[in-house]
Order: sequence, then structure tokens, then C-alpha cells
Amino acid sequence: MGERKVLNRYYPLGFDPSELPRFGTPKSQQIKVRMMLSTSIRCNVCGNYIYKGTKFNSRKEVVINEMYFGVQIFRFYFKCTKCSAEPTIKTDLQNSDYVVEFGVMRNFEPWCKQDEVVENEKRRREAEEMGIAMKSLENKTHDSKREMDILAGLDEFESMKSRHATVDVDATKEKKLVEKDEVLLKSIVFHTSKDFVCRIEDEDSKDKKDLT
Repeated sequence: MGERKVLNRYYPLGFDPSELPRFGTPKSQQIKVRMMLSTSIRCNVCGNYIYKGTKFNSRKEVVINEMYFGVQIFRFYFKCTKCSAEPTIKTDLQNSDYVVEFGVMRNFEPWCKQDEVVENEKRRREAEEMGIAMKSLENKTHDSKREMDILAGLDEFESMKSRHATVDVDATKEKKLVEKDEVLLKSIVFHTSKDFVCRIEDEDSKDKKDLT
């Protein structure tokens, strides 16, 4: 049976592999991927709600002429679970999320909520400062204090980083070895002097006994 499983191929005479046509891969070539929705959406055609975590067999492609700081942006095509419409979404690298492009709408956009909170805080502050000079001064003092704390923290971080950068590991090791040798030398000198004193005392006591 081994002779039937032949892996060799027939190449005719005059075969030139350089004459084979080469097909280039387009930049917008779509590939099939398995994806999961990162947010809840609603189909604009049938009004069906598709919830976060729903899995799809989608098609992915690179969005041409759209990049975020040199990073590619991808577009995904998938089908609605009810009407089979084909909406599209894109990656939103600025907000670390996805943005709907066609056929669907998001139920909730977190960055819009964040912008709304900031805008409400700004309006509340302006309403408090309206006609009250002391409140305006307190807010400005609080802002300047916060900026000073941030700058102090940055300066401390930079000084700590510079201290760590200037530490020489070899010099530290040599210093520790020198200190260790000094301690060992002092201990040897101490024990030697102690033995010498004890020997002298023994000889003195022996001499006194001989005299008696």
C-alpha cells in the first residue's frame, strides 16, 4: 500500500517557476473571525436588541486611510440574529472601545456619560460662583493647591528615579566588601590582644607563685 501514497509531482520539460502568476493580497481583504459583542446594541431594521456577550461569525477588514497613532483600525461585519441585516462596527482606539458605523445603535456610550458628568460639574461650579466672589476664590485656591500637589508628586517621583539611576551596583558591592573586611580585621585584632593580655596575666600569676 505504500507505493500508492506517492507525494511526488510531475513537472514537464521546460517548466519555469518564475513564470507562475503571483496574486497580490489586497489591504482590505476580509477574513472570517469569531467575535463577541462588547456592548448591547439595537438593530435599526427590525428593532431587535442584541445583548453584550453575543457571539457571531463575522468578517474583519482593515479600514483604509484610518489610523490612530500608527495603529490600524478594523471593521467588523456581522448579521442580526432576527432579520439577517448586516450592520458594521469599528474599533475605537481612542476610547478603548467599539463604535457603531451602520445598521445598529448603541444602548449606552460610556464616554458620552463621562462627558455629561464633566459638563454638569462645570455648570454646577459656574452656578455656585455666579455673584459670589468668595466661592470663586475658594475654587481657584483649591485648583491651585491640587496642581501644586500634583507637581510636588511629579518632582518627588523624578528625584526618586534619578537617585535610583545614579546608584552604582559595583561600587556598592565593593563598599560592602571593604566594610566586611574591616569588621573581620577588627575582630581578629581584638581577639589577638585579648589572648596576649590573658597570657601576660597568666605569666605574672605564675611568677608570683614561684616567689612564694
